[in-house]
Amino acid sequence: MLRGMDRWLPGYFLGRVRRACARVRVRPRHVLLCVADHFEPLNRDIAPDGSISGGIAPVDARGAVADWCRAYQARLGALRDVDGCPPRHTFFYPWDEYDAACVDALAAFCRAGFGEVEIHLHHRHDDVDGVRRKLVECRDTFAQRHGLLGRHADGRPGYAFVHGNWALCDSRPDGDWCGVRRELAVLAETGCYADLTFPSAPSPTQPRTLNAPFYGRDPEARERGVQRAGWVTADGASATAPRGVMMIPGPLGLNWRRRKWGVLPRLENAELSGANPPTADRLRVWLRVGVSVAGRADWVVVKLHTHGMAPANRVLLLGESMAAFHRTLGEWCRGSGACDLHYVTARELHNILKAAEAGRDGNPGKYRDYGVGAPAWTD
Repeated sequence: MLRGMDRWLPGYFLGRVRRACARVRVRPRHVLLCVADHFEPLNRDIAPDGSISGGIAPVDARGAVADWCRAYQARLGALRDVDGCPPRHTFFYPWDEYDAACVDALAAFCRAGFGEVEIHLHHRHDDVDGVRRKLVECRDTFAQRHGLLGRHADGRPGYAFVHGNWALCDSRPDGDWCGVRRELAVLAETGCYADLTFPSAPSPTQPRTLNAPFYGRDPEARERGVQRAGWVTADGASATAPRGVMMIPGPLGLNWRRRKWGVLPRLENAELSGANPPTADRLRVWLRVGVSVAGRADWVVVKLHTHGMAPANRVLLLGESMAAFHRTLGEWCRGSGACDLHYVTARELHNILKAAEAGRDGNPGKYRDYGVGAPAWTD
């Protein structure tokens, strides 16, 4: 837990103090649950020189993806949120593991209502031209060959993004797993509207800004990693300010009900894994942290992340304990929580936050397609 905490712990306590000073406890009226799945079926390695090796054979990966989709639908397909949507994943598929058949299988699964596919990239010792080329190739392949990705108002394909190894904007102290300090500028230029990489604690790549959506900017000379250009707010101020890629973090905090050595609180970084299954205690932390747009605190974002193809995680994500958690969450929302549960993709979550920024209220489920339009398969 202690690694890298100097970067994020002051911001965490400052947020707690601000909420305490406001003396206003806003209960969640709507819970927006988004699962950002770093979906890596080939499990390949990238060497420092950029060469790719290792992993499993593509034919085995295709079978594993098909099995994953069938098991997920069988286990969770009957569950529904208040809008009639089943539990969904946003599959951030890595371009460095591109296999057309794997992506086709995910596209079919998503057309059945179980999520959307977005862009994920691992790269090392790269430069601006290199990352731009990779992003454009991935964007155009996903959009044109597979009918994936949302669309901006002018018809251009748009995408959400997660950075492999959390190293967005060359944020690792050792400079590995990226190399591009102007990465947000390249992302915006190529159609990216939202980044869902964080939180990454205890990694030192964790930004100092946490637990609220914000607009990011690239680091200046003495900075490292993504910086905050401005908060996303519901008072209209951020809607008229210069904007770039919206950073949508998951909850990051301390869980005092889970203690190390019986003394120190455990780190809560929104990870879903075999070692960190969803629990009622963790849910309380996610809701207490209250990731939301300033001025719309009753729309609470619970953005979780996982590596869905990791063997230990598959046991969790496709097992009965995950189905039980979804049932418990739905029952809590309908009962003591007195709130509505919405399963959202990364694109829909971004659109809902843009609607909040524009002052919209009521049921956030109405704004799933507000801004960035749905993928081409909906035409």
